[in-house]
Amino acid sequence: MTDHRAEFRALHHTGRPLLLPNAWDHASAAALAARGHAAIGTTSLGVAAAAGRPDGTGATAAETLALARRLAKLPVLLSVDIEAGFSDDPAAVAGYVAELAGLGVVGINLEDGRADGTLADPEGTADKIAAVKAAVPGLFVNARTDTWWLGMDDPLPQTLARARAYRAAGADGIFVPGIVDLATLHVLTERIDAPVNALYQPGGPGLAELGGAGVARVSTGSLLFRAALAAALAAADGVRAGGLAAPEGLPSYAEVQGLVPADGD
Repeated sequence: MTDHRAEFRALHHTGRPLLLPNAWDHASAAALAARGHAAIGTTSLGVAAAAGRPDGTGATAAETLALARRLAKLPVLLSVDIEAGFSDDPAAVAGYVAELAGLGVVGINLEDGRADGTLADPEGTADKIAAVKAAVPGLFVNARTDTWWLGMDDPLPQTLARARAYRAAGADGIFVPGIVDLATLHVLTERIDAPVNALYQPGGPGLAELGGAGVARVSTGSLLFRAALAAALAAADGVRAGGLAAPEGLPSYAEVQGLVPADGD
């Protein structure tokens, strides 16, 4: 039997960054899998916005679990963004993650940023990580710290201190979104003893440059979801303005229908 968790872990140690595109529904995930991506993640913003709920507030535990149940049937390694765990209780977070793991999910993102723009105490986040690893030891826990994302003063020492605490608790990777400066990323990858995940940002460094700075994993975050919204708006505006040529690469009805299992399950 294939050890999918070990396979996912190995993708962080190939000598080049793992590009982890983030899906928000079955169609986006199935299309990414069909395009050849070995692993995908989910985007909490996309999942929340599609459900009509705010992101980052712990409001989408049910929607995230339901989506994972559908996506786990795809031929792709799946990592799920669970915001801050949908609870402040480490045991509840661990129980939720164990349910995800039972579906076949191989990794999670767990963040320390809060909806009010502050950071959670590192001890509380570390306790959640430790509880998850005790419940599902082989699951890849990507601990996200929002020191840069939330614009904290003097973020480097805070980031390194949190990374040490999360690693000591059992985190397998450290995600520091919001950095595009390659020199800063190089410092982080040199001083954090785990695969470092960066967030791709349009106009920022590409995969090769990020890899050169030691980054092991690159996520697209909400980019694909927002790009899809932009494309939908552009198409609607084009029709309203008098006409629209078929966008390049536009999937046909049959191609989209083909992404769905014949039995609809």
